[in-house]
This record gives sequence, C-alpha cells and structure tokens, in this order.
Amino acid sequence: MAKNTEYYMSKGLDRPMAEYFASGRKKIVSVVPQKNYTLILGFDNGEKRLLDCAPFFENGTVFEKIKNYDDFKRVYLDSTHCVSWDIDPNIDSETVWSNKIDLCPDSCYVDSVPIQ
Repeated sequence: MAKNTEYYMSKGLDRPMAEYFASGRKKIVSVVPQKNYTLILGFDNGEKRLLDCAPFFENGTVFEKIKNYDDFKRVYLDSTHCVSWDIDPNIDSETVWSNKIDLCPDSCYVDSVPIQ
C-alpha cells in the first residue's frame, strides 16, 4: 500500500495528521515569539506558520511554568528541531531532560496556520 493519506489513517492518525505525513514531514528552522503568546515558525520548505500557544497555559499543566511572557519568550529550537523552553534557564536541558518543555515539529505544523 502506498503511503498516502488513507495509509496513515489506517494506522490510526486523524485526517489532518495523515495528510501531513502523506505530504512529507517538515523541519522547523526558525521560531520567533510574539507578545500575544503565538510563535512564528519557519519550516524547511520555506513556509511560515503561526502557532497559538495561549490555549496551552491551563493551570496544572507543564506549560503553566512558562505562562509569564518573560519565560515564554525564551523559546528556542533544540537539536532535534523541536520548539523548546527550559523550565530553569540555568540548567542544561541536554543534560537534565526533565528541565525542558517541548513541542514536536509535526504537531507544530498541523496545529498552526499559514501566514503570508
């Protein structure tokens, strides 16, 4: 079976994620935080997309730790091109994995919207 949308849906993915995988995975190459808790993401295919992070900041979630804008704007791309934040900026998250909050590139692409 060809790895088209139907193939990925047969593996349990919903339609948006199946369409994404069928079209080929993308790598995030840039991330720029905005004051309204959105991120402008640049992908390796030249596309720019906007990811709204505000819904992530519910009480009791790991994202609550970066709810303050000064913490949110410390976003970076890690070595695997995931959107990442260090909970404590004084600790190396490559050494202490539990210090990092991250979002995978696949979800970032599917959950974002194209921008001009």
